Amino acid sequence: MKVLIVSDTHGRHENLVRVLRAEEPVDMLIHCGDTEGAEDWIRARTQCLSVPIVRGNNDFFSRLPSELELDIAGHHVFITHGHGYGVSMGTERLEEEARYRKAEIVMFGHTHKPCLIKDDDLWVVNPGSLSYPRQEGHRPTYLLMEIEEGEEPRFKQCDIL
Repeated sequence: MKVLIVSDTHGRHENLVRVLRAEEPVDMLIHCGDTEGAEDWIRARTQCLSVPIVRGNNDFFSRLPSELELDIAGHHVFITHGHGYGVSMGTERLEEEARYRKAEIVMFGHTHKPCLIKDDDLWVVNPGSLSYPRQEGHRPTYLLMEIEEGEEPRFKQCDIL
């Protein structure tokens, strides 16, 4: 199963359109928050049947859930924007919550910086931002995840030149 993971698009669609053209078909698109009201547009633009999206700190008046837990190919995944766990200061609280929820993978956004860490039994992943990247080099980034039941997930960090 091929999963596209994005975050922090902030209503700017040009890079997401480029990524979808480059990566589709994908089986699932996960957005880790801060769509700024574009969730319906994102869902309509992709060919995926499943497009989980969580509410970010800039998704004012949104009815999106602030957190989601789902099973993807037999792997338990916890998705949140991350601002409620202080991810700008570190991922310790987020990792603690993910372990409490028995997640194998925790996905978050908010920092606009990509993160891909395997800490014992937990993958901690942030796709970065497609619109306002903050890491060195300031390249828009996203993640691809290949995931199958009974196998370790594989991640690929991608950027847009």
